[in-house]
Amino acid sequence: MITLRRASAADALALSRVAEATFRTAFAAATTAADMDRHCALRFGVRQQGEEIAAPSLETWLAMDGEAIAGFAQLRIRVRPRCVSAESACEVQRLYVETRFHGKGVAAPLMDACIDSARGHGTAALWLGVWERNLRAIAFYAKCGFVEVGEQVFPLGGDLHRDLVMARPV
Repeated sequence: MITLRRASAADALALSRVAEATFRTAFAAATTAADMDRHCALRFGVRQQGEEIAAPSLETWLAMDGEAIAGFAQLRIRVRPRCVSAESACEVQRLYVETRFHGKGVAAPLMDACIDSARGHGTAALWLGVWERNLRAIAFYAKCGFVEVGEQVFPLGGDLHRDLVMARPV
């Protein structure tokens, strides 16, 4: 059974491993090994995850299968790109699920936690960036009420990828 909880400092190592593994699975074919290694070292190291868990402007939610992290979501509080018209918004910065848990009801409770938290922060909208080639994620976000409102560039090493910006009211 999957349970949800907020991440704590003690989760930094396990979270860094899951974050890197899920990112590599999703994007390894889209860039060079060297660029992937640099990106993962910069974004998913233990220290980085510890700092993100401790940051007051970021919430990290873990979907747990017993003691193992099945997936996670990170919500950035009160940030928005120009293409999101709401006066205040929160960003689903990351929502990743381990491959073996795809289709097993892990992503929906993580998204619900982000929606509920954004509502609790009094924001009007929730938004996210999703790689234009990640059709599975785009379909999931659409099912959650997100619609495309713009685009942004996601740099991965020397490659620039197009992300769709999707938003929904809270």
